[in-house]
Amino acid sequence: MTTNAITLPDTDSLRTRAKESLLRCGAQLPADGGDLIARTPLTGEALFTLPATPPEQADAAIGAAEEAFRQWRTVPAPQRGALVKRLGELLTEHKEHLADLVTIEAGKIRSEALGEVQEMIDICEFAVGLSRQLYGRTMASERPGHRLSENWHPLGVVGVISAFNFPVAVWSWNTALALVCGDTVVWKPSELTPLTALACDALLARAAVDTGAPAGVHRLLLGGREAGERLVDDARVALVSATGSVRMGREVAPRVAGRFGRCLLELGGNNAAIVTPSADLDLAVRGIVFSAAGTAGQRCTSLRRLIVHEDIADQLVEKIVHAYGQLPVGDPFQETTLVGPLISGTAHRAMTEALAAAEADGGKVLTGGDRQLEEQAPEAAYVRPAVVRMPWQTAVVRRETFAPILYVLSYRTLAEAVALQNGVPQGLSSSIFTQDQREAERFLAADGSDCGIANVNIGTSGAEIGGAFGGEKETGGGRESGSDAWKAYMRRATNTVNYSDSLPLAQGVNFL
Repeated sequence: MTTNAITLPDTDSLRTRAKESLLRCGAQLPADGGDLIARTPLTGEALFTLPATPPEQADAAIGAAEEAFRQWRTVPAPQRGALVKRLGELLTEHKEHLADLVTIEAGKIRSEALGEVQEMIDICEFAVGLSRQLYGRTMASERPGHRLSENWHPLGVVGVISAFNFPVAVWSWNTALALVCGDTVVWKPSELTPLTALACDALLARAAVDTGAPAGVHRLLLGGREAGERLVDDARVALVSATGSVRMGREVAPRVAGRFGRCLLELGGNNAAIVTPSADLDLAVRGIVFSAAGTAGQRCTSLRRLIVHEDIADQLVEKIVHAYGQLPVGDPFQETTLVGPLISGTAHRAMTEALAAAEADGGKVLTGGDRQLEEQAPEAAYVRPAVVRMPWQTAVVRRETFAPILYVLSYRTLAEAVALQNGVPQGLSSSIFTQDQREAERFLAADGSDCGIANVNIGTSGAEIGGAFGGEKETGGGRESGSDAWKAYMRRATNTVNYSDSLPLAQGVNFL
């Protein structure tokens, strides 16, 4: 596939488009510049300079959120839902503008950028319904004339630390649920995507004004590590929800635990798909290619390991290599583009090093890995997604490289395939392609996939908001979005009410 005819947008036009989108969302760039550089991976060049939030303002923001929480927690949950409903309406109104910013800052192709904003709208709808369903439970008491029950109450200030690859969706998962649960939110977005954060903060501020919610229900901290550390170490922050690398999680978890706060961690993923001899190979190819090459391999759920039965491996690999050859790489604003840029040159170097390590371990690069459009955009990192045939699961395969590299391994028995699938430190997403119900059920059983997400006949990417999202092992064990993930944002109280005239003790204890 050639890219000679592709023309990339220039930085000035992207700067103008970003300004327009920010203004439409009600956000304005700070008048004074600063040390925080907003870049676009489309050209690799700087768009704006922004001031990072200074320490005293960060402390004041957390204080404002704590003060607002005292009021917000007393507002009935359905009324809190009105704020999130209004936010969803504003997101719908400004879907195109937010998608523009996602593409400009994160490099996502148009359909994926629009899909991410749609995910925000979907979680708002989910949270509005949830605002009338924060159910407790009543249990049978062993004591006559007593009632035993559980209630859920607002937790406090929730600190959200998000990553560049989903600059707005992950924030919305946390924020929509936290707000209806009666919490307030302080958000530290990735330093790579401050513009999307400014737009989201402005829309939520407008929703708060429209619904009469306290202004302090949401605060924004811009900056790098220092801003995140404020949330991690401040005892006023009841829950820290952090999305990022395993390295980051190893630092965040003990520091939050040391002050007896709560953590919700969404960390690394080294996801695998098993393809059995009974699989529909054409369906499998579609699922595999999107999961592995979509978002330029920069999803935490991106497919990184393909485990194929040896009887069909050559046939399937041929189909995948052919499909990779048809993937247009280039300007993500163009409707025909399927693979945009990597986020930075650092990501490209990591990809190059991983491919070299794979070859040193006996792997063979079948396609991809080469840089594209370098003459047009020398500071950007456009690459063709790579497929690498590996003789076994080496150290580089066990590591997560945040780039579009698909390692192909073969297996003989399903037990061997599951062992390969589980034989990495990460445990986020997994899938199996099979038309054999017994194989599918074995994969989903307790001794099957050890991941938080296990799919059948779809790829590893593309989770819906109705299900809880998260993983095990080094992925962190947290759950966000749907199902009962809301419980992470609340505290549980067990209540015993004695409505009798006597005082029997539990377990038959006699005292006085």
